[in-house]
Amino acid sequence: MLSTMIIKNIEEITIYESPDGGKTVYSRKNGETVRSLYYEDPSVKKEQELTRRWANLKEAVFMADSDPTLNDAISKVEMLYVLLKKEN
Repeated sequence: MLSTMIIKNIEEITIYESPDGGKTVYSRKNGETVRSLYYEDPSVKKEQELTRRWANLKEAVFMADSDPTLNDAISKVEMLYVLLKKEN
């Protein structure tokens, strides 16, 4: 048995695109250039958040060179890190 799909209006077609093999998927209507996020793998979102935090921490370390309060806070974080690392 043959089945036939008839497209009545090409504007009704939604196109799904993924620049990273399915980790993030965007959708857009046929003929449009603006697309919206349709799906994002939770691990990708977590990785982006960790990258953002890492960049902020790096900037804070540089700022601590001229800010005694920030320098003290970072020293405490470093001390806590060393203690926790020794426990594990």
